[in-house]
Amino acid sequence: ENPRARTLLPLSLIAISTTAVRGFSLLSSPLLKRAVPAVTAVSFNAFHVSSVKMSAMKSDEEWRSILSPEQFSVLRGKGTEFPGSSPLNKIYPKDGVFKCAGCEADLYAAPSKFDSGCGWPAFYEGLPGAVTEVPDADGRRTEIVCTNCGGHLGHVFKGEGFPTPTNERHCVNGVCLRFDEAAKPKI
Repeated sequence: ENPRARTLLPLSLIAISTTAVRGFSLLSSPLLKRAVPAVTAVSFNAFHVSSVKMSAMKSDEEWRSILSPEQFSVLRGKGTEFPGSSPLNKIYPKDGVFKCAGCEADLYAAPSKFDSGCGWPAFYEGLPGAVTEVPDADGRRTEIVCTNCGGHLGHVFKGEGFPTPTNERHCVNGVCLRFDEAAKPKI
């Protein structure tokens, strides 16, 4: 957890840590565990928690058990992979689906991927309802998250002049994706 995110707000015996970077997390401090033994650390972003399916909500411990450290850092911690580091950056398949590496939800149809030259996989649109846009706290950018599990994917940029049907660029961390060439988009 981000050490700068230790601002505690008492709500009965439950403490919530807040930060613009990570959203909200229930704390699992020894003091809190003594006060409320059943509490575990469950992370979620306050801006999109209503759109996250309850079945996809997991504790940080559960996420760490299914994600690599880099995937956890990006999907759950809102980190960013190094540009050009993803093998998915330079592939442009005609068929298949790019899925969330965290929950396996279909996110992008293969034909929506294009070469933006930014160093990360770029798509001009997500599958309907698959990607949720969340304004960053500073108002400069718009974050994109998996609607199913709330995992951080990257950011969307609009009006950059790319010759795509939407004039949008979903700049996605490749570590957040898994490509399934045999899958058909579920719309």
